[in-house]
Amino acid sequence: MTRLSDRLRELQREIEGYATEFGLDCFPVVFEPVDYRQMCEIAAYGGFPVRYPHWRFGMEYDHMLKSHTYGLSKVYELVINSDPCYAYLLEGNSFVDQKLVMAHVYGHCDFFKNNAYFAYTDRRMIDVMANSASRIRRYMDRHGVATVERFVDVCLSLDNLIDPWTPYREANRPRSRPEDDDDNDDDGEAGKLRNARGYLESYINPPEFLEAQKRKREEEEQRNKKNPRHPDRDVLGFLLKHAPLESWEADVLGIIRGEAYYFLPQMQTKIMNEGWASYWHSKIMTTRALCCDELIDYADAASGVMAMAPGQLNPYKIGIELFRHIEERYDRGMFGKEYEECTNMAERANWDRKLGLGQQKIFEVRRLYNDVTFIDEFFTLDFCREQKFFTVKENRRTGRREIEGREFDKIKQRMLQQLTNFGQPFIYVIDANYLNRGELLLGHSHSGVDLKMDYARDTLRNLERVWRRPVSILTELDDKPKRIRYDGSEISMSDEVAAFQFTG
Repeated sequence: MTRLSDRLRELQREIEGYATEFGLDCFPVVFEPVDYRQMCEIAAYGGFPVRYPHWRFGMEYDHMLKSHTYGLSKVYELVINSDPCYAYLLEGNSFVDQKLVMAHVYGHCDFFKNNAYFAYTDRRMIDVMANSASRIRRYMDRHGVATVERFVDVCLSLDNLIDPWTPYREANRPRSRPEDDDDNDDDGEAGKLRNARGYLESYINPPEFLEAQKRKREEEEQRNKKNPRHPDRDVLGFLLKHAPLESWEADVLGIIRGEAYYFLPQMQTKIMNEGWASYWHSKIMTTRALCCDELIDYADAASGVMAMAPGQLNPYKIGIELFRHIEERYDRGMFGKEYEECTNMAERANWDRKLGLGQQKIFEVRRLYNDVTFIDEFFTLDFCREQKFFTVKENRRTGRREIEGREFDKIKQRMLQQLTNFGQPFIYVIDANYLNRGELLLGHSHSGVDLKMDYARDTLRNLERVWRRPVSILTELDDKPKRIRYDGSEISMSDEVAAFQFTG
């Protein structure tokens, strides 16, 4: 705050007071004013002032700087999930913009602190990234810039192959699990029950049951010999443990994996996070902070952020409207068995039990949900009609995108499909020693959408660079089981008896 002008420092105290009044629970917030070049640089680094050197940051900086210069886009603010929470203010913003931005930042900060999906993120990530950057620079000095940068390229191309639930499993994993031997008899026959009366043996321990138990035990022992024992979705974590990497390569891979897990909750909650921050900047500005002569400027800035083009999902717009919809529903009691069974449209439209539970509900939603569960539970038919959602498709004759329909089920299903795993395929490690020749076998849990072959080929090449042995993936193409393989020199494809299906 030492760099803030007296006027902005006073404004921060004012906005923070409003946030506290409305019940927002935030980390301490530190605002830093920066010019537009510094803002573009920090934005290119993903919101952090220091990152490891890599060419992609330069490309992103150049793109953002040109977009800002030519008026194509503008970054009003950046906020980092840390404790304290750091936020950057663009020096060129008007005073009204700074008000809006500060209110928006406090909404983000409350979300970072209280949403369950951010619970296991490292709140000291600024220091972690600075240390990671210095280590990678040392590796570049030792092994050469080109060598290290090429390996970083490989790791970045694989950074989506992680398991979103790993942090929760590791945090809640029991130290040990006692074995239960009650179902085994003295001579260790699988599944056999103790029987003191010999004439009842065939009834108590049927031979077919014992044979099934024996096969089950043998299958379990065979699985235990496999590596991994069960399909592992954290491909990067598996490579980190088992790939024949040099020490510096393992460290770089670990850095990329750690950053991927840090940014993961922000990807999982983009609609909710921006919707929550937008809800509170709107509430604070329109009920507390806004002066009469600032109304037009505020409306102009807010409308630009909330605009949504046909065929696009604006997380700000969808998020804020859905939070407002939830608040109205729970204020008026528009939920529960009685409301759902009401078939009178006029009665449903005028339904109001005056429960006043809206604020309580949206704070609960903010704490427990991510984008997929948020849309799945609260994107209702009433909301869909109210916001006039529709699906679009390309007209092959004209090449233009046209309205396809307004079917609620299709609209919701398409939204969920885009959000589930960010629209990316589910990939698992199946076997690290496929066919007993050290080949890495992956599985694609097919959900109706085939792999993009150009992406699959490039991913297999980069996995082979890390594994240093051939890599294969089981999938389906055109409803036929296939195995795609890269042996270090060429891509091949063969038919399989059955493709991988993950049911665990």
